[in-house]
Amino acid sequence: MQLPEDQLRAGHIPADLYRQIPPGTDVRRVVIVQQAPRSYKGPIVLTLVIAAGSVAVLLVIAFVVQVVAAAAVAVLSVTGGLSYTINRASKTRKGH
Repeated sequence: MQLPEDQLRAGHIPADLYRQIPPGTDVRRVVIVQQAPRSYKGPIVLTLVIAAGSVAVLLVIAFVVQVVAAAAVAVLSVTGGLSYTINRASKTRKGH
């Protein structure tokens, strides 16, 4: 029994805890409560929610920027400030 947890499981009271018990107390009726081990489920879920939220915000920002850019190109092309041409070259050969 090297660890304090082993002593508590076996029903032994470690010396440092024994000194804290008031005199005259029946040690057979003493209950030692250990703190539960820490749960990491909450912080992990919080991290995943933050990551998913960040990705969602970035996707929304990218979509809004795309819509604004398309609207700006449409407005500028209508007003004559910007024009672009799509030239599709013919791939068929004549007179072969």
